[in-house]
Amino acid sequence: MSNKTQFKNYIAGKWEKAKDNTFIDQNPADREDVLGLFPESGADEVDRAVRAAHVAFDAWRLTPAPQRAEIIFRAAEILKKRKEELARIMTREMGKVIKEARGDVQEAVDMALHAAGEGRRLFGQTTPSELKNKFAMSVRMPIGVCGLITPWNFPMAIPSWKIFPALVTGNTAVFKPAEDTPLCGTRFVEILEEAGLPPGVLNLVHGGASTGQLIVRHPDIRLISFTGSCEVGREVAEHAARTRKRCSLEMGGKNAQIVMEDANLELAVEGALWGAFGTTGQRCTATSRIILHEKIYEPFRRKFIQRAKKIKIGDGSKDRAVEMGPLVNEIQKKRVREYVEIGKKEGAKVECGGNEPAGSRFKKGNFYSPTVFTQVRPKMRIMQEEIFGPVTCLVKVKSLEEAIRVLNDTPYGLSSSIYTENVNRAFKAIRDIEAGITYINGPTIGAEVHLPFGGIKNTGNGHREGGETGYDIFTEWKTVFVDYSGKLQKAQIDVE
Repeated sequence: MSNKTQFKNYIAGKWEKAKDNTFIDQNPADREDVLGLFPESGADEVDRAVRAAHVAFDAWRLTPAPQRAEIIFRAAEILKKRKEELARIMTREMGKVIKEARGDVQEAVDMALHAAGEGRRLFGQTTPSELKNKFAMSVRMPIGVCGLITPWNFPMAIPSWKIFPALVTGNTAVFKPAEDTPLCGTRFVEILEEAGLPPGVLNLVHGGASTGQLIVRHPDIRLISFTGSCEVGREVAEHAARTRKRCSLEMGGKNAQIVMEDANLELAVEGALWGAFGTTGQRCTATSRIILHEKIYEPFRRKFIQRAKKIKIGDGSKDRAVEMGPLVNEIQKKRVREYVEIGKKEGAKVECGGNEPAGSRFKKGNFYSPTVFTQVRPKMRIMQEEIFGPVTCLVKVKSLEEAIRVLNDTPYGLSSSIYTENVNRAFKAIRDIEAGITYINGPTIGAEVHLPFGGIKNTGNGHREGGETGYDIFTEWKTVFVDYSGKLQKAQIDVE
């Protein structure tokens, strides 16, 4: 592997080679295609990155927010200019088809523009004081050094959700992209460097789980923003609680789409296909359960399965007509395969898929066919646990009330959807569904950066990314009183 490109960490404004170990970045559609070698960062690299961020913090927090925002705006322009290049890298690095990869980059552009605008909108509040000649207001203050740990499924979008709000609010950061998408993370940081970000404000350390643990446990990191599995998120939360770190978690979902008997059936089928099999089902918002009113169950089932069987699978970096790429790695393919076997043992019926596609062109990649289960029950593991692959379940119900009960009957509460032409039903669903996001006549995927993103129950810990609320985790509120009366005034004390 010595002839492969060796990529670097970015610490204190300098690109540094790995001191010791490296890991391989492979194309999941062709495991023989190696994108490069990346540092497996240890305690020394993480500590130096944290110290660099700590040193840079004072000058950065004192930089006016509109000036910080100008750098992020320049990054948006560079992202836009390099959109096609970045999308091609993404398709080769993690497998999503080129149209989706372009959308991933566009979301980073959108988030940069949103954050740049917030540089002149980091509003506090002014409010009347209860006392004469006294002024009261609140302002946002930065936290300090933030540890930002991102997943591989949206390797440009999700880093943008964390990095841009962290920086525009005056924090500095140590960023660890996923081990499966280190090149996208590298390009992201290069763009901010080109945009003029001062040294030390954003530091990049590559690595796997051990590197992430070092970031989480570093005593000088004040805040952790993590997107990933429930198991790891729980460990992050436990350590943050013990050390009084701020902590924002987004940990997945088991999302459902309800289709009522009055729905536009063709639209509902299209939405379910996109929600279930977009990004090969590797979205925290993926439609892994489809809850169907009994009156339209059969026509929906026939249309959906017929269309699922026709989805073109392949390497999106070589064939632009491909509709679904590979799973990100062999571990994820094994996980999907195991869950399909679990579903069969539980008594569910595989209506299509349930296997790896046949053909020599699939042998070098992590491909798995779109898979649809029927004859499922709400308490089956395939209906309760996140699979994170191209697997969905069709379940029959008799009423809206039953549909909502089934939808709510999971440990997660991220995204949800209902297809109906009845406005009363739509508003009942909005009220009664237990989820952070609800779509009416749309699939469970399709977040927009200017609105809050996140969920309830095991999906997260209550914080949101996106929208104005996405800046709350990265700031402390400071309340300010200005007494210009020239005398001591005692709040809440009766005047005798």
